[in-house]
Amino acid sequence: MSDVVIPFEHRQTAHCESGVVSGLLSHAGLPISEAMAFGVGAGLTYAYLPFVKLGGMPLFAFRMPPKGILKGVQKRLGVRFRFETFKDPDAGMRALDAHLDAGRAVGLQSSVFWLPYFPPDMRFHFSAHNLMVTGRRGGEYLISDPVIDVPTTCPAADLRKARSVKGTLAPKSLLYYPEWVPDPASIDWAAAVRDSLRFTSGMMLHTPVPLIGVWGIRTVAKKVRGLPTRDLRRLKLYLGHMVRMQEEIGTGGGGFRFLFASFLQEAAGLLKKPGLADAGAELTAAGDLWRQFGLSAAKMVKERQALDLGLLADQLLGIADAEKQAYKTMRRVA
Repeated sequence: MSDVVIPFEHRQTAHCESGVVSGLLSHAGLPISEAMAFGVGAGLTYAYLPFVKLGGMPLFAFRMPPKGILKGVQKRLGVRFRFETFKDPDAGMRALDAHLDAGRAVGLQSSVFWLPYFPPDMRFHFSAHNLMVTGRRGGEYLISDPVIDVPTTCPAADLRKARSVKGTLAPKSLLYYPEWVPDPASIDWAAAVRDSLRFTSGMMLHTPVPLIGVWGIRTVAKKVRGLPTRDLRRLKLYLGHMVRMQEEIGTGGGGFRFLFASFLQEAAGLLKKPGLADAGAELTAAGDLWRQFGLSAAKMVKERQALDLGLLADQLLGIADAEKQAYKTMRRVA
């Protein structure tokens, strides 16, 4: 099979899906920052999903589900993405080769665990990682992974395995690419930003389910305060899982808040509404509180700080209050 190299500008970003959206759209002639892609895609959320298990532990989500940003950008900017999934992993690899032969860079969903260019201590069984393939050379695929600082490569067998794993968030050999991109001058950016802000703030403030949004954070605070302490090993596993979900999967709690705050700053200039920059500052403060919670929990797990579930619960309640204020500000301004 002949080599294929598609000219592609690699950019390291904070988060995989928003980074892929930014990379693919910019490559297709629609320049867009990662922060704008994440914000217009309404990627920010909070969800506590005890019925969804990762390693036997409940899911704590700080971003919308996989493909949520892609679909949000598609809806608000008029972009049309094509999504292809395959039951047969070999069919998925043949389709990938066909797109590369046509000169098309594509995005893929994959498992982090089976990507050999990740250091061993960073690999874990998370199957909603996004990356871009920009060519093929000598049995390896050319990879632009937005969370890696430089372009890299991946052997065909490893990429096939990473795309076809089973279990929670199974990628099903998903590949995608922008099928049609509008003229940037024809996009109503202000309307797209307003719709995203109303959606995100409404979800975080007014979802009538105690597992989502600000209410969801308060539900987790109550859960943490009441965790049983008789099995310290299980308790530390639970707290460690919370920290990993926050800080290692994607950009986690604080990171996603910082990314959305960058979007708010960009949107403040776009809409000529400085109040959005104020909301960004408030959300940045909430991100700092998430990082402080993660640090406290990690120290307790490692026995560098006395175990204090009440302190952790109070920190979560403080986060809920800070996020509520930020969403109220952005909703009022939008």
